[in-house]
Amino acid sequence: MSTASLELPYTTDSSRFSLLVCRFIAWSNVAILFIFLLNVYLNFWRGWPGATAAFSSDGTIASWLQVLLYALGLILPLWYVRATAGRNLRDDSLTITAIASYITRFAFWAVLLIGLTDAVISFLRVEELLADVVGDAMAQDLSRNQYRGPYVQLPLIILSLVLAAVTRTLGFTWLALLVVVAELQIVISRFVFSYEQAFMGDLVRFWYAGLFLFSSAYTLL
Repeated sequence: MSTASLELPYTTDSSRFSLLVCRFIAWSNVAILFIFLLNVYLNFWRGWPGATAAFSSDGTIASWLQVLLYALGLILPLWYVRATAGRNLRDDSLTITAIASYITRFAFWAVLLIGLTDAVISFLRVEELLADVVGDAMAQDLSRNQYRGPYVQLPLIILSLVLAAVTRTLGFTWLALLVVVAELQIVISRFVFSYEQAFMGDLVRFWYAGLFLFSSAYTLL
C-alpha cells in the first residue's frame, strides 16, 4: 500500500472536520445575532433583567431563560450542522445571503411605512386636524408613544415582514430617491411657502439612517 493511499483518508477526514467547524461558526454567528436582537426586545420592551443579571445576586428565572437562549444559539447550529453534514459552504452561503436579503427588504419596508405613517400623523396633529379625522380620544392616544408603538408601528412591522417575503428588490435605491424627494419638499415648503415642521426633518434623518444601514448590508451580499 502506497503512502498516498494511507494519507488520503486522514486528509479527507481533516477537511470534512474543518468544513463542519466553519459551518458551525457561520451558523452560530447568525443564531447569536437573532438571539441578541430578541434579548434587546425582551430587555427594553418587556422589562426583562438581561442575561448578565443571572450571574449576579439578584438573578431571576427570566434572566436564566435569556442565558438559555444564548446556549440554544450554540446548540441548535451544532445540531443543524451535524444533521446536514452533506452541505457545503457554497450552499450555506446562498442560504445566509437569502436571509440577509430578506432582513434588508424587511427593514426597507418597515422604515418606509413607519416613516410615512408617523409623518402623516404628526402633520395632522400639528395642524390640529387629527381629532377631526380619528376623533378626540384616538387623537390623544396617537399622541402618546406608548400607544403609537404597539398599535400603529408594530402592525406596520408585521406588514413589512409579509411584504419582504413577496418582493425581491432590496429597495435601498428607492429609499435614496425618497430621501431626495423629502429633502426637496423641505426646501420648497421652507423657501416658497415659509412652512417648516420638526417632523419633516425627523423623517429625512430616519430615512437617512436606514439608507446607510441598507447600503452597508448590500455591500456584504
